[in-house]
Amino acid sequence: MASDPNFVIIGAGQAGGWAAATLRAEGFAGRVVIIGAESYPPHERPPLSKGVLAGDAGIEKTFLRPSAFYGEKNIELKLGASVEGIDCKNQRLRLAGGEAVPYDSLLLATGARVRRLPVPGSDLAGVHYLRTIDDMLAIRPRLEPGCRVAVVGGGYIGLEVAATARKKGCDVTVLEMQDVAMPRVVAPEIGKFYVDVHRSRGVDVRLGVRVVRLEGKERVERVVASGETTIDADLVVIGVGILADADLAATAGLAVENGIVVDEFTRTSDPHIFAAGDVANAWNPALGRRVRLESWQNAQNQAIAAAKTMAGKPVPYGEIPWFWSDQYDLNLQMVGMPETWDALIVRGAMGQGPFTAFYMKDGVVVGANAVNNARDIRFARKWIAEKRRVDADKLADAAIPLKQTDAS
Repeated sequence: MASDPNFVIIGAGQAGGWAAATLRAEGFAGRVVIIGAESYPPHERPPLSKGVLAGDAGIEKTFLRPSAFYGEKNIELKLGASVEGIDCKNQRLRLAGGEAVPYDSLLLATGARVRRLPVPGSDLAGVHYLRTIDDMLAIRPRLEPGCRVAVVGGGYIGLEVAATARKKGCDVTVLEMQDVAMPRVVAPEIGKFYVDVHRSRGVDVRLGVRVVRLEGKERVERVVASGETTIDADLVVIGVGILADADLAATAGLAVENGIVVDEFTRTSDPHIFAAGDVANAWNPALGRRVRLESWQNAQNQAIAAAKTMAGKPVPYGEIPWFWSDQYDLNLQMVGMPETWDALIVRGAMGQGPFTAFYMKDGVVVGANAVNNARDIRFARKWIAEKRRVDADKLADAAIPLKQTDAS
């Protein structure tokens, strides 16, 4: 390694910001450069669909650290910059405009991009996606009382937007093509609970509905769904998933399969290049399979692990996945990523205060969803890691402490 090496990070989101800070915390004294396509310093995205979108806080709420931090730590920020290519042989990047940036180690924290809705009219004014700060700034001024908002997609981002818009006094319709809400992250029973919550707050939730086209003269005026059903709309927010932003890696010849393929130390198929966050496809020993995680926790902690390895202190990464969502006054926490289960044990009563749903397979807890009941997540995470067998009857009885639910 050169005496004054260059470590470069592509991506100024959660992963990129944490990686740079960790490099300095670990004593790395060389050059650290963060290159970000957006014009904002390293930031996180969860507040964009909640408090910041509602106007309860400014965009500074999303910033990971004060702007002065980067100067104090001698971290260079190249913001509003686009990387056009990676020259792996000569270990340098090519930026739009022609600037070349050399690297000794490179971290790809490029995250993900929104999945586009391929229907006529999706390019009309008033049709938005929510991924970036600029996306949020385009949507926020329109959330006024009486605004007719159509949300396409009933995942947790779509439902968070719906909750925020409803709290702002908008008339909200949610259109989800599956028969359940949040189908990728929770059991149907939990999805139904959330649909009922939204409907009780005045949101028109329509399931099993496919958007056919968007109509309007200069701005969107209506959504046309399957069966030629029409929904009048002044604003449409589309949330139908995200895709790993792995084009740079693929063009450079790195192994890519549902994201950038990395090992347990976040190394790619090139020993000088690492990847972390939404873009990385890594082996997860707790789950026993490769996963690409779209979560706040993973973006932060995987990037920390990557930075430590880059700094010469390699540590394997493979945490149990954890996600969360705030909708109205409900905090949903999700731990584990069960693909199948043979029992869903509910501790507490849905709709009557805090509750937790435990996913079980062959008597072993493989996942959990907690609603306003975060303390249960600590137990669930431990049980998933240990593949602990628990007594389902005891688990369902909220009067029995969780630590006394082991199968005898």
